[in-house]
Amino acid sequence: MQAEQNKNISSPEDTEQEIDLLELARKLWSEKRKILKWGGIGLLAGIIIAFSIPKEYTTIIKLAPEATQGGGGSANLGALAALAGINTNMSQGKDAFSPQLYPDIVSSIPFSLDLFDVKVTEKDGTQKTVEDYVSHNLSAPWWSAVMYLPGKAVGGIMSIFKSSGTKDDEKTIDSFQLTPEQNGVVNTLGARVGVDVDSKTSVISISVTMQDPMVSAILADTVAERLKAYVTDYRTNKARKDLEYAQTLNDEARTDYYEAQQRYANYMDKNQGVILRTMRNEEERLQNEMQLAYNLYNTTAQQLQMAKAKVQEITPVYTILQPATVPLAPSKPSKMIIMVGCVFVAVVACAAWILFGRELVAAFRGKKDSDTTHGTETED
Repeated sequence: MQAEQNKNISSPEDTEQEIDLLELARKLWSEKRKILKWGGIGLLAGIIIAFSIPKEYTTIIKLAPEATQGGGGSANLGALAALAGINTNMSQGKDAFSPQLYPDIVSSIPFSLDLFDVKVTEKDGTQKTVEDYVSHNLSAPWWSAVMYLPGKAVGGIMSIFKSSGTKDDEKTIDSFQLTPEQNGVVNTLGARVGVDVDSKTSVISISVTMQDPMVSAILADTVAERLKAYVTDYRTNKARKDLEYAQTLNDEARTDYYEAQQRYANYMDKNQGVILRTMRNEEERLQNEMQLAYNLYNTTAQQLQMAKAKVQEITPVYTILQPATVPLAPSKPSKMIIMVGCVFVAVVACAAWILFGRELVAAFRGKKDSDTTHGTETED
């Protein structure tokens, strides 16, 4: 009995809600011509917007770095060093230079500045530097040009009062204090050049987006090579310094050995057949010096070979999973999505106006008129 009462109580609200929805649907259907008109206007606006945005081409390069060795290569070199009596201490654990830092490297100011002088070739065959291309060849939608027109006008007026001698200074790149133009190029490169590292597979994806497909492919290939060179230089820096030091020690030891050998040979040539004990002592002393010099020379030569092997071992190796290719189709803008979005926004705005907007405006005007009439009567 109680359930039936609750059902009877709630049914009027459901009926009223159903009637309200039907009424809203009737309002929209009665104004279908206006909705279609607004949808057509939205479609026209979407077409204008879609074809005003310049095409962008994206080149993606995928690299697979070498797997982190768990001590296999280091153990082999350590065993070889142990045979020679050398402690290389190569087992130093995981490399501190993680691939997760690659995006920060590419987006850094020094890395972007190194790309300024890179020569790129446009689709029509024109060659120029990355700095010139980003500064003068990247176009923007017409509304962006209208928005930035006052700033450009002010900049043009200010440039008239600048001395002509500052042009050479502007070409000089100082990473500590960039000019506004250089900072703009750095920001543009930071937004158009990106690196993503898959946390599961460690695959490195390098993407470059430009308005020219050739420039996009060339710059992507350059970024990949510069990144590999940067990482290689960082990881092998200590080992290369150790190699230079080992080479210096080996050169000095070889020189000392050759000199000791020459002294011993000269002494023996001058004292053939001499049986004096003092002469025999001098001969033994020179022979011992030569042997010590040879032992030192042999040890430094082994250390030199181990240093070379260590540099080779820690040099990173990258497998190119997807090389740079000139993109054939633009990656953006998606004209269909833009047009559909504009039509959707226009239809929703028209429906909101039909259902709620006109009533709110009418109520606001009626209230304003009543307040005006009331004010007039009060004055009378």
